[in-house]
Amino acid sequence: MNNRRIQVIDTAVEMRGWVTNAIGRVGLVPTMGALHEGHLSLAQESVAACENTVATIFVNPTQFAPDEDLDQYPRTLDADLNQLDAIGVDVAFVPSVDTMYPNGEEVTIQPPPVARRWEGANRPDHFSGVCTIVEKLFRIIPADIAFFGQKDFQQTRVIMAMVRQLGMDIDLRVCPIVREPSGLAMSSRNQYLTDPDRELATSIHRVLREAQAAAQVRSSSPQAIAREAETKLKDAGISKIDYVAVVDPDSLEPLDTWHPQSVMVVAAYVGSTRLIDNMFLTS
Repeated sequence: MNNRRIQVIDTAVEMRGWVTNAIGRVGLVPTMGALHEGHLSLAQESVAACENTVATIFVNPTQFAPDEDLDQYPRTLDADLNQLDAIGVDVAFVPSVDTMYPNGEEVTIQPPPVARRWEGANRPDHFSGVCTIVEKLFRIIPADIAFFGQKDFQQTRVIMAMVRQLGMDIDLRVCPIVREPSGLAMSSRNQYLTDPDRELATSIHRVLREAQAAAQVRSSSPQAIAREAETKLKDAGISKIDYVAVVDPDSLEPLDTWHPQSVMVVAAYVGSTRLIDNMFLTS
């Protein structure tokens, strides 16, 4: 017997109608499911700030490259709905691929320049897929506030730029990274990690904290601290690294001199699992 209070909607027409008839502010929490405490913290922020909260669960195929883990990406819908229900989310929008792409991928959004480096360079079609699906969700669910996590730091900047450039009437809120007790950033892909991998993955957070400590006293230039961090990751046993960089928080361009809010961004493989993380080094 299903005793959930949360309403599950799978069509765009019904979803848009629900938002149109909602009384008070509507908060939106876009997810791909396989929810963890990071996702739930976003939903809790929305529940606290808005009279109505919608969470989406959709594994978006257009943001995965052919060699990435679309088919293996964890799908835990029943558990996800239970968790969302428990914290007071009103609606889960759970569309099919045909609902989101009724005629296939006929129209896509070209991502803004801030998408060019880092994730954009290593996953060339990723941000086009992200922008396209987020723009679709914002149209189907005309919410007042959308909540995103800082862990996907570049993604938040890409979406902010898209919202500005397309004149979208929605407020974006970026919420802090939620970490495991070890410091490992919460991620649905953490499910792929073996116990030894999980231990090794904690090196990423440790290296970020050490870089932050060095940046606070300006012991070296941003580029030197980034090089040192990459060396430390390799020494720890993380040999496949896509990037380690200290960047401007808005443009995501590499920094030669310190910015009041310099950010270190990291992407590396632990075993076969690709992890990303970031941290403000100066603030």
